[in-house]
Amino acid sequence: MREIISIHIGQAGIQVGNSCWELYCLEHGIHPDGLMPSDTSVGAAHDAFNTFFSETGSGKHVPRAIFVDLEPTVIDEVRSGGYRQLFHPEQLISGKEDAANNFARGHYTVGKEIVDQCLDRVRKLADNCTGLQGFLVFNAVGGGTGSGLGSLLLERLSVDYGKKSKLGFTIYPSPQVSTAVVEPYNSVLSTHSLLEHTDVAVLLDNEAIYDICRRSLDIERPTYTNLNRLISQIISSLTTSLRFDGAINVDITEFQTNLVPYPRIHFML
Repeated sequence: MREIISIHIGQAGIQVGNSCWELYCLEHGIHPDGLMPSDTSVGAAHDAFNTFFSETGSGKHVPRAIFVDLEPTVIDEVRSGGYRQLFHPEQLISGKEDAANNFARGHYTVGKEIVDQCLDRVRKLADNCTGLQGFLVFNAVGGGTGSGLGSLLLERLSVDYGKKSKLGFTIYPSPQVSTAVVEPYNSVLSTHSLLEHTDVAVLLDNEAIYDICRRSLDIERPTYTNLNRLISQIISSLTTSLRFDGAINVDITEFQTNLVPYPRIHFML
């Protein structure tokens, strides 16, 4: 089996991840409590959706994902949300104080304290896999946690799992839609590790997605929920070939083969 582990970092990564797992569950007919009535072969791991979900003995499907943030409010929304029974509580890792939109706090000061706990969870998830294919990393490089802790985790993953592919779904800041004045600094600092440590990076930016919501979907004032659901549709269509049986693009490495001309030019706009 070719499993994939998703890592959601910072507020943006977690909220996008929340939308994604909600959509995956709807696509595969998995209930919010993890049970899947249509799955007759309980415990057998040869189904295609087992790349993203692991199955417990009781027939519950648990996402192969971890959610990491340096402050608890966003992860508490997952812990108390509609899909709270889907995730294993140890997969939701939160710290006490956030990175305050500061790359250095996310990468060195506060992030350094939590990174070993994250890698420990990743290791446990990887041990549950029969043939780990790679990682999907979700973050935004405007904030402090997404950029700082995101790049720290990517660097550490390269050390621990050097041969495994890493796909990044990264939200970049845009000039008109900005939440913090230091976004350009954070994104420049974390672009270095995206260059070195991801195999393919899919770039998303809020402004473009706002425009799609306004133009194509007739939503006058799009909320972050609208944006996240649109992003999760994109990610879902990209990962369809990994989650369902089919002939095209079955492997995560084929993304790289088909899309990347030179190793360093791997940013998909």
